[in-house]
Amino acid sequence: MLHSSPGHSPLGPTLEQARGDVARGCRELAAAGLVVGTSGNVSVRVGDLVAVSPTGVDYAELTAELVGVHRLDGTAVEAPLRPTSEMPLHLGIYAATAAAAVVHTHPVAATALSTVAAELPAIHYQVAMFGGPLAVAPYATYGTEELARNVVAALRGRTACLMASHGAVTTGADLGSALVASRYLEWLCEVYLRALAAAGPGGPRLLPADEIALVADKLAGYGQRRPGQQRPT
Repeated sequence: MLHSSPGHSPLGPTLEQARGDVARGCRELAAAGLVVGTSGNVSVRVGDLVAVSPTGVDYAELTAELVGVHRLDGTAVEAPLRPTSEMPLHLGIYAATAAAAVVHTHPVAATALSTVAAELPAIHYQVAMFGGPLAVAPYATYGTEELARNVVAALRGRTACLMASHGAVTTGADLGSALVASRYLEWLCEVYLRALAAAGPGGPRLLPADEIALVADKLAGYGQRRPGQQRPT
């Protein structure tokens, strides 16, 4: 493990930016109420390296220099602190998907829903942003390879999932999209919980698969750039 003093990292600017992004992302999750205390974790992949939040650090005190950098096999490149206990989860997702960022949260609605449902169904068209209804990964002890395998299986064909009696995971092509997805996921879980509480014996109305596929196509072209703004590379 390479230890370095703040401001003297031998890593390149892209990884240094990723470390700062991870620290800011953790603070954003805390401000949004999607994590409690030091729960939850964030990582960004840059090539064959991963910048990942450390374990047990107050997010208000988390700086880029405290965010560790590890290889995809988990070995440390520059890590002044131990990484999140969910490191197997992050590395498992990177090994199995094309994700460049992983956000793991413990939000109230998603966690509550994970205790009573087998999936988050098509309660609203916004579920299309994740590829369709989302599975609830079977429970396993946190930080274990078993939990990582369960989550990877639940993510198949999707960019997010719930974790039974635990929380939620969102992934993205960049950290910004994974963070935004975590907010949408929590909103969808809250909508479904309220619908379940208000619905009769037949349950709430759900949208058909063909509508979700149609919306997914529409969302693929959604959004626009400001004049003069360059397309992300």
